[in-house]
Amino acid sequence: MKATYKKYILNFKQASGTSRGVLKTKETWFLILKQDDKIGVGECGLFRGLSADDVPHYEEILKWTCLNIHLGLQVLLDELYKFPSIQFGLETAFASLNSDDPFVLLPSNFTKGTDAIPINGLIWMGSESFMKQQIKEKIEAGFSCIKMKIGAIDFQTELDLLRSIRKEFSNRDIILRVDANGAFSASEALEKLHQLAELQIHSIEQPIKQGQWQEMARLCEKSPIPIALDEELIGVISKKEKIKLLQTIKPQYIILKPSLIGGFKGSGSWVSLAQKESAYYWVTSALESNVGLNAIAQWTYMLHQDYHQGLGTGGLFTNNFDSPLLVKNGTLQYQKNKNWNFNL
Repeated sequence: MKATYKKYILNFKQASGTSRGVLKTKETWFLILKQDDKIGVGECGLFRGLSADDVPHYEEILKWTCLNIHLGLQVLLDELYKFPSIQFGLETAFASLNSDDPFVLLPSNFTKGTDAIPINGLIWMGSESFMKQQIKEKIEAGFSCIKMKIGAIDFQTELDLLRSIRKEFSNRDIILRVDANGAFSASEALEKLHQLAELQIHSIEQPIKQGQWQEMARLCEKSPIPIALDEELIGVISKKEKIKLLQTIKPQYIILKPSLIGGFKGSGSWVSLAQKESAYYWVTSALESNVGLNAIAQWTYMLHQDYHQGLGTGGLFTNNFDSPLLVKNGTLQYQKNKNWNFNL
């Protein structure tokens, strides 16, 4: 077996804002395995500034991985426990290599095109007019769940935008989620959560910055809106630490981003531990290309979950790879008759 890697820069169609800053490009890396006449492709979805494995020598670790591919998947996963994005790339590359179709890793009704995954429509930060335009487009496109990034513009303006949705659509018509990406200060968060609660918000992701376990625990206990941990899970690797986090904070939800938390094995560990603590979960992408998004979608479908997932990000880029993935009527679908165009 031979392994190689390649860097790829995804370009956003439109600069996309969060409380952490504005995104114009997204770096990612691909692992390509070759054995006899078969090929396997996996994406190492490194997220600069966010991933626990965002280190200067990241490429050196990829080189080491390729040189030691003969060690096999399990040994490599154990060795690379501090590099969740590479773990994800390895898992998917090996699954791809061992599949009849390198892009159908987990055959199901989803990959047959007979079932779809409900997803949320994502509203990026920007000017009030830009955000209003996005909301209008998402509702017209058939989304029944909308997630709005908040925390970068004036909070009153954000409340007004959410109110404008609620004036037209009840919580039975449109589910509203918000994602603060840690933008609120611990001292002001609870007050803001009470204001948001008036608008029948389904949940808020990461209201305050990660690492403030006691403050987050207090919010989870007192918040009128269910809280979903997102960035909080990044860098929490051992089972012992995961249990400690869940039992200390007691979140209502956790967000699973396989590229950031150790691939499917790491995500599966969080699922089983969260269920024991009565915490629910859903899955979102971490702005991977369609290659990584496809793998995450197929894994997500196998969880047989009713929640709207955060998997509608494939259309954000000008230079993504043509694929069978299609966002339609508020769902992610797989058009099995459409071919992949994966050219690096």
